[in-house]
Amino acid sequence: MKEFKTSNAEGPIENFVNTYDLEPRAEKVIPKGAFGYIASGAGDEFTLRENDRAFNHKLIIPHVLENVENPDPSTVVDGHKITAPIILAPVAAHKLANDSGEIGSAKGVHNFNTIYTTSSYSSVDLPEITEALQGTPEWFQFYFSKDNEINKHIIDRVKALGIKKIILTADATVGGNREVDIRNQFVFPVNMPIVQEYLPEGVGKSMNYVYGSAKQKLSAKDIEFIVNYSGLPVYVKGVQSAEDVNRAIDAGAAGIWVSNHGGRQLDGGPAAFDSLQYVAQAVNHRVPIVFDSGIRRGQHVFKALASGADLVAVGRPAVYGLALGGSKGVEQVFDKLTEELKMVMQLAGTQTVDDIKHYQLRDNKFV
Repeated sequence: MKEFKTSNAEGPIENFVNTYDLEPRAEKVIPKGAFGYIASGAGDEFTLRENDRAFNHKLIIPHVLENVENPDPSTVVDGHKITAPIILAPVAAHKLANDSGEIGSAKGVHNFNTIYTTSSYSSVDLPEITEALQGTPEWFQFYFSKDNEINKHIIDRVKALGIKKIILTADATVGGNREVDIRNQFVFPVNMPIVQEYLPEGVGKSMNYVYGSAKQKLSAKDIEFIVNYSGLPVYVKGVQSAEDVNRAIDAGAAGIWVSNHGGRQLDGGPAAFDSLQYVAQAVNHRVPIVFDSGIRRGQHVFKALASGADLVAVGRPAVYGLALGGSKGVEQVFDKLTEELKMVMQLAGTQTVDDIKHYQLRDNKFV
């Protein structure tokens, strides 16, 4: 296998107007197979496209004379004040985008002051990421192994580092039909040290091989196991239905993460934003809700919060920022989304994040 070379950029990204600008520029600096893995979705990519379009199903009605000035996008999570309700979603193998990998992403998240979610399939080991975060809150996305002794070992490492939450990914028990990866004959060119117990050598392995190493037969009992063994709050990621909400909460889940894995798993499924309102109704404020899949603009953040989310998570735009500017690029992505969010808050007549959560969106009857 030939040597893998990707971006080593570090510094401000010049002349980008919005996060959509970053994808075509990142394509020029990330090797073809790696870019295809990051950017593509499953099958015909219907669900991938719907993730973006679905935000137009709801409208933000401007409110004037609301006595609003310099809106405050900050929020508090578990006693920690973060700059905005925008966190880093778990994304595998950041070294596909930049030599600095998760270290660069962690530094960017730290500088912005939000929450970092480490993927089990990180290309940098846990202690290095935690060190780079310098006390910034860290959550851990868990791809559950078939072997509970391995699971215990990983949980022990997570707890020893002071990581705050475990995010059980439940929607990726097999890899989606990612045809771009097949056409590119993509195999991982970097290792995944966190899961080396059951994936000794990530280099040269396909996505299906990597996913196949995790447990397929997940159930509510696995949530109970993680809760009881770890003593940490467990969020269940990949929830899009009321039935799954109740199953997860009944098993002890402390949070629900609405996601369709960025359109990378079940093509033909609903946009994550279209699922959010139904999930929020089923949750009924019992536990916090995190939302991802399709966030590209500040108004997307606003609409997700107004539809029941407590936090939104950003994946691809942050990785494109990493490719183009290293840690500074990641920070700039969060800054850009927050800048847009503040503008939307002002025009919508909302001073705080709590105001957004009580805001009533209007159905768009013209789509």
